[in-house]
Order: sequence, then structure tokens, then C-alpha cells
Amino acid sequence: MSLPASFAFSQASLQDYVDCPRRFQLRYVERLAWPTPVAEPMLEVEAHLARGLDFHRLVYQHALGLDPATIGESISDAKLAMWWEAYLSHPLELPERRFPEIGVSTSLGGHRLVAQFDLVAAAPGERLVIVDWKTNEGRRPRREWLAKRLQTRVYRYVLAQAGQRFNQGEPVDPSWVEMIYWFAAFPAQPERFGYDPAELEQDRGDLEALVGEIEAAVAQAGSGAAGLAQARGDATCRYCRYASYCEREAGAATADDLEGQADEGAPGAGFDLGLEQVAEVEF
Repeated sequence: MSLPASFAFSQASLQDYVDCPRRFQLRYVERLAWPTPVAEPMLEVEAHLARGLDFHRLVYQHALGLDPATIGESISDAKLAMWWEAYLSHPLELPERRFPEIGVSTSLGGHRLVAQFDLVAAAPGERLVIVDWKTNEGRRPRREWLAKRLQTRVYRYVLAQAGQRFNQGEPVDPSWVEMIYWFAAFPAQPERFGYDPAELEQDRGDLEALVGEIEAAVAQAGSGAAGLAQARGDATCRYCRYASYCEREAGAATADDLEGQADEGAPGAGFDLGLEQVAEVEF
């Protein structure tokens, strides 16, 4: 068993491996279905995920230049309307050129590393900003936690490595890159992460080492050795929908837990957008 050369890594797959190598194996190598039911009522979970996707669609339409009042008229859900109002009343100061819902990839350890950005705002030669819209509820994530997440590291790295199309075809200076998390539940408290050449080199080394570790672990599992290691049985297992494969009980995921796992497939997959399908939007 080995990863095919065509296997593309993402922040989600890398985070799965870091959280639980066994989950990476089940989800991405063996591609098994999730057998464990969701803990919260299924309708509530589905409604939360659908609402998050709807919010991304609203922001996408706005980025394309649609009138916000017209967009607002299409909203019938009270919470979605609250998020939309929060978005309009707390605008981010961003460069004028906007690329909503766009994917970018770069090479990493013989594979592709892909990132699906909610928005890239560009001022060529000056500033390239990634914006990620978060609609999860509950407590606002701590900066220290966000800084360690693979999403923060992968997204900035990919843009710095492969963001030439946002910079008039020229290489990107890592110091121009910034990532902003915007929280619908905390619209006045976005979290910002800059970047620099030293961080890029650190990320390159760490990500290449992580991919190498994954390849070695998958190959070892395929040679007849035991499967990839399981998590220790903490909250990672409690909210894992693969827990029954490990003979562990799971409280199964809440809506917030599932939102992070949907990042790579939604909204981008919902829009079916590719690199060449989204033109820049200038405000």
C-alpha cells in the first residue's frame, strides 16, 4: 500500500494525519465511509452546514459585484441574516482586486499541495491577503490554536509559493502575504497572521517532513505491519466518526466539528469552481 503520485495533500488531510494517523488511513487511503451517526440531531447538523455554505455563497455573490441589498432579499433564515448583517457592518480593509472561491496548488515532496481559498485580495507588489470565513459557533478560537493549525501554515505557504497569478505573473515576496480569519459570531474580532521568508522556509521543511512521514507510514502499513497509529482516546476520538473502526465509542461529531472537515469540499465543491473559472473582481 502506498500513496499514488497523483495523491494531492490539503490542509484537511495533513491535519487529519497530525490529529490521528489512523483516521488519515481510513479516510484517504482506504476511503471508507463514515459509519458512526452524528451526535446532534441530523437535521440540526445538516442545517448548520447548509447555512455555512449559504453564507459563503452570499459573500461570493457580493465579491462578484452583486448589490448587497438584493442579496439580502434572498435570505429567509434568521441566523444567516444575522451573519450577513455582521459581514456588511464589519467590512475588512482589503486590496481592491478580489478572487473569490479559488484554488491554488504547488508541489510538495513529489505530490501536489492544494489550497481552496474563500477569498484572495491582491495589491500586486504590495499585499496578498487570504480571507477565510468561519461560521462555527461557540467560543472564538484562540490565536495560539489557530497559529498551529495546518490551515494557517498551508494556506500562507501555498500562496507565497504559487501566487504569481495574483501578482501579475511575478514571484511573491512572503512578507506580502497575510491570512485573516473572520468569524461570523465575532465579526469585530478577526484574527490576522502575517508571513515572512523565515516562516516560509520553516513551513517548507516541516511540510516536506510531514509528507515524508506519511508516505513512510502508509508504506509500512501496506507491507503487512500494523495500521497507522490511533489517537490516544481524547476528544479526537470522542468526536470522530471513524471511532467504531477502532472499536472505540464516539459521541460523534457536532455541527462545528464537521464544518472544519467540509472546508476542502465546500463551498468550493458546491460551486464547482476551478482555477480558470474565476476572474479577478476589482472594486
